[in-house]
This record gives sequence, C-alpha cells and structure tokens, in this order.
Amino acid sequence: MKLIKNYLYNASYQLLTLILPLITAPYVSRVLGPKGVGNYSFTYSIITWFTLITSIGIAYYGDREVAYVRDDKYELSKTFYELQILKICMTIISLIVFIIFIKLYHHYTFLLWLQVINILASTVDISWLYMGLENFKITVMRNTIVKIATVILIFTFVRNQNDTWLYILVIALANFLGNLTLWPTLRKILIKVNFKVLHPFVHLRESLLLFLPSIATKVYLNLNKTVLGVIVGATAAGFYQNSDNLVQIVISIVTATGTVVLPRAANEFSKGNHQKIKDLLYTSFDFISFLVFPMALGLAAISNRLAVLFYGNKFAPVGPVMMLESIIIIFVGWSNAIGIQYLLPMDRTSDYTKSLVISAIFSICISLPLIVTWGLHGAMLTTVLSEGIVTLYQLFIVRHEIKLTQLFYDVPKFFIASLVMFICVFTLGKHFTNVAMLFVNIFLGVIIYIIMIFIFKPRLLNNIKDILKGIKVNGVKS
Repeated sequence: MKLIKNYLYNASYQLLTLILPLITAPYVSRVLGPKGVGNYSFTYSIITWFTLITSIGIAYYGDREVAYVRDDKYELSKTFYELQILKICMTIISLIVFIIFIKLYHHYTFLLWLQVINILASTVDISWLYMGLENFKITVMRNTIVKIATVILIFTFVRNQNDTWLYILVIALANFLGNLTLWPTLRKILIKVNFKVLHPFVHLRESLLLFLPSIATKVYLNLNKTVLGVIVGATAAGFYQNSDNLVQIVISIVTATGTVVLPRAANEFSKGNHQKIKDLLYTSFDFISFLVFPMALGLAAISNRLAVLFYGNKFAPVGPVMMLESIIIIFVGWSNAIGIQYLLPMDRTSDYTKSLVISAIFSICISLPLIVTWGLHGAMLTTVLSEGIVTLYQLFIVRHEIKLTQLFYDVPKFFIASLVMFICVFTLGKHFTNVAMLFVNIFLGVIIYIIMIFIFKPRLLNNIKDILKGIKVNGVKS
C-alpha cells in the first residue's frame, strides 16, 4: 500500500512539473524577451557546474545509505550528520572556485551572484533523507507548494525585461526556502550524536562513484549551453533552452515507462529469470518505439508554428532548432529501455556509466568546433550526436545477448507510419495560424498515425490484444 501511495505522490508531482512550465514559459518569454531568457539560461548553466560540486552525488548515495540504516535511529542520525558535513565542506570548495571564476570572468557578475543562492539551496537540500526513509509525501508536498508559490510570484513581480534579475532571485530563493522547509521535521527523526565519532570523509569515495553518471550526463547536456553562451551570446543560449524545455516535456512522457519496468525487471533478476528480463525489454522497446517516432516527427512537423505560438514572434529561431532536437526523443527513449530497463536491473551499472562517460567525452571534443562553425544549430547538433552515442554504445555492449533483429523488428513500420504523418502535418501546418488550428493539426496527425499502424499491423497490436483479453478474463473471474 505504501508503494502505491508513493507512486501516486510522484505521479501527481510529475504531472504538475509538466503543467506549470506550460503556464509560465509563454508569459516569461514574452515579458523578458530573448535577451532576458538568454541571460537567465546562460547564468544558470554556469552555476550548475558549481552546484554539481556541492551535491557530489549525495542525492543518490544518501538515499541508499539512509535506506540501509533507517531502522537504527543512532546510525541514521550519524549517517545524516556525516553526509551533511561532507556537503558543507564541498559547498565551501564550490564557493571558493566560484569566487576565483568571478574574478577571471567579468560578465554577468550581478546575475551570477544572484544565482549563487542555488548553490546554497543545494547545500540545504536534504530530500535524500526522506527518500531513503520512503517518506515521499513530505518532499512532494513541499515541492508542490514551492512551485505553485513560484508561479504566483513570477506573475506578480516579473513585468518586463529589466526584471530578469528579479526572475532569477524569485526562482533561486524559492529553491532555497523550499529546501529549508524540510529541516524543522528533523527533530522528530534524528537524535543527538557526539560529533567526535563522525567520519564524513569515509563517504567521499562511494559518493564520487555514484556522482560520475550524474556529472557525465550534465556534461553533455549542460556544456553545449554554456559554450554557446560564451561564443555566440546569452540570447542563443536562451533559444537553446526554450527548445529543450518543450522537448524534455515530451521525453518525460516516454521515459515514464522506465519507472514501471525497472522494479519488475529487478525482481526477475533477483529470481534469476534473465530470459524474462529480455522478454520485457523486447515488449518495452516495441512500445517505446511506437511512441517515440510519432512524438519526434510530430513535434518536428509543428515546431516552427509551435515556437512562435508558444513563446512569441521574437522566438522564431527556436522552431528550426526544436525540429533538429526532436531526434533525441528517439535516442533517449531507446537508451532508457536498454540502460534503465535492462542494464541497471541486470547489475550492469558500470556499462551504463561508461555509455554516459563516453558520450560526455565525445561532447567535449565536438562541442567547440561545431558551435564555432554553426552557432546555435551546432550546439543542438552536439546534443543530438551525444545522445546518439549513448544509444549506440548501449546497443553495442548488449549485441551478443539481445537479438537486435528482434529488437528492431517493427521499427521500420513505426518510422514509415510516422513519416507519412509528418508529411501531412507539416504540409497542413503551413496554413494553420492559431492555437486552435494547431490542435486540429495535431489531432489529424494522431488519426493518420493510428490508421497507418492498423495498416502495417506491428506485433505490438497482438500484445495489446492479449492484455485486453487478460483484463476481460480477470473481470469475468472476479
């Protein structure tokens, strides 16, 4: 019952995180303009590197360590204090590095100092404690209240391009104060511990190991935006960010399958049912491919109109960039299936980490030349190629244990069906000039894709029929 409650809390929160950006982004883009959005996006991309130093993987490591000792209040308290001391030490290092950076980099100084609040917010973030205790309610409720309050403050105080600093301050303070709200409850969870028995640095090595996948991912996702802002300008970084915001909303729908499949696959692994895990992967990969191709090509087809209608005429350059970025929906969907739903349950964490590290190194190598050559489009091309490297490497390392022909058996059908949909939607979209007509175009695209799927009859349809039969049989039995 507790697992169901935790799932519902998380599902509700994920839904909220999808809806709120759809409310605030059009307003913020029109009020701050490309320059204001770009200044926020670029300075935040810089500060992200410093918050990485502060967090040092404790979000993952702390969650696990707390889960180990949560039945022993003394060990729980000791572990918490050790990890929090470690975070404070890393914060000091992060702030020292930031001060050195700000002495050398003389741009956006005031905005960067405002963004420093995010470093402090990371320091006082103890959500990992509650996650380890499986107390999802308090973190979800806190995040929900903070996000709603942030939206209200943005609409109330951010009125024009000169309010970019205020926009940064509102978001940073909301993060900081929101994280602080978890601290008063500690007195009910922890007990006093003699600080002489604490050894915070014994956790450094393990937290760094778990930190590696996180920083590798940040490198190839965040580096492009930072380099783009330095070479081309903050406005270009804002265009990049606005494209990414909409694409990530679509990706979050696709990767939700990992949340469902991972526990089931891990359970089958514990029983030694490796073939069952492979069967789950084949089914999941079919379902993900069924989703990612129409989502990617559908978003690409409407991207030019969507960018202008959603963000405003000044953000027209976002459209072509979003069309290019939509390709990563396919790559991320596939890598989620192989990495999250197969490698991790099979205790292949090192292989999963290698795929991210290799992609990060690749991104570092190609980012600068592509951005210098093609600017904003070069930055997005770097992102697409980096995501593709993750997927290709994961396919390479499972090639001897997974039948790739079976994995990709119906992919051509999904691609052709989506391509037909893309041509129709893209052609019709040239004549659609408002939001209502855009939704009509999307609806027509869905209908076309469904018709094509029934024409091609992929094996996924048989799986769906089997599931529906099972539900019907169970209904009769009950």
